[in-house]
Amino acid sequence: MEVILIKDVDKLGYANDIVDVRPGYANNYLIPQGLAKSATASARKILAENLKQQAHKEAKLVGDAEALAAKIAETSLKLTAKAEEGRIFGSITAAHLAEALEAKGITVDRKSISLDAVKTIGAYEASVKIYKGISATVHFEVVAEE
Repeated sequence: MEVILIKDVDKLGYANDIVDVRPGYANNYLIPQGLAKSATASARKILAENLKQQAHKEAKLVGDAEALAAKIAETSLKLTAKAEEGRIFGSITAAHLAEALEAKGITVDRKSISLDAVKTIGAYEASVKIYKGISATVHFEVVAEE
């Protein structure tokens, strides 16, 4: 039985995918849970039109995300922290980086920043996930407070 997924389903597919599943799985789980709907001819036409409209929106979002990635990549940050003998008290977190980027006029969610533990003075890199498949690397330096 073919169904159109409404939401992402692990190990099955993403939203708006047409997948072939067993009738019992579709009728007893996917459709009642609101995860899928039957792939009738009219539902396929509606899906095709919706995908066409989403493609235009998606292109704009990808363009904006790529511009933001380029802006982040050319930005270098300098963070200060209390330190003694090269080791800082505490650590630099994604929240610190998000605040520093915000000060430069770049708004990103702290949850989209991934970095390793930063506990010493030095130069580091962090990855910022911006959009599906688009990420940027931000370079930052940790220095001791005067």
